[in-house]
Amino acid sequence: MREQLTAVQPVEPLTGSCRVVAGHEYDTGHGVLLDSGTVNELAVPVDRGEGPSVVLLHGYAMRPATYGRLADLLARRCRVVIPDLFDVRGRWSYPSVLDAFTATLDRLELDKVTLLGHSFGGGIELGFATRFPGRVVELVFSDTLASSREWSLADETMRHPIRLLRLATPRATAAFARSWIAHPRQLVNAAWWGFTSGRESASEAVARAGIPAHVLWANRDSILSQDDGRRFAWELNASFTVASSAHRRPIDHDWMFQDPGLFFEHLEELKLNALAP
Repeated sequence: MREQLTAVQPVEPLTGSCRVVAGHEYDTGHGVLLDSGTVNELAVPVDRGEGPSVVLLHGYAMRPATYGRLADLLARRCRVVIPDLFDVRGRWSYPSVLDAFTATLDRLELDKVTLLGHSFGGGIELGFATRFPGRVVELVFSDTLASSREWSLADETMRHPIRLLRLATPRATAAFARSWIAHPRQLVNAAWWGFTSGRESASEAVARAGIPAHVLWANRDSILSQDDGRRFAWELNASFTVASSAHRRPIDHDWMFQDPGLFFEHLEELKLNALAP
């Protein structure tokens, strides 16, 4: 079921963000220029296919390889890149990871991208789109609010990790365990950012910039409610689609990697520019 929710009328792209290719400099929108040559970059374990660029931003405590089967499907139509959002040096912080993400896209020479964010990754997706609307072709958010309302997931992870794992699929459980072993400090820092940040104004900025956006939602998401997803889509001036499947079977929060074929079908139904034949 797909809906088009109208909130803010599109206007000209935000003028506070710009890209200077020759100098690798970026206006953060706060009068500060960033030289990407001095910024740490993210590791990119998954980079497949050719054609229009789709960058997938993974969920909290997940790993790029977790989305490998979806990447294989996407790579038939486009170039798909999945950076590791937690494999960073030292303390994890939202500004530093957003800077590192930007520098990573530059190194890969990805000037215009379609962004696909799952759960936690939607926050990074939203931040990049707000800072550099001119570099974004389309946005797809899957089971993410990209705002402080979502972080009951991070809160539950910190307080009751065993309880959360009981809800997870084997694939998610394995990725979760490996991430916590490899990057415990970074995951704690990322969760704290989730607790203390609010990004509703960023949603409105994306809507004002007129960036095409879509929100996909599992029909039985055990973590986030459909009403919250619908409200997020309204803030973005985005379409809102509740996933459906044969025999009306339930689809949960991790369907992007648990059922990649179904997820890919829903992406095709959105008629994304990156997946055009």
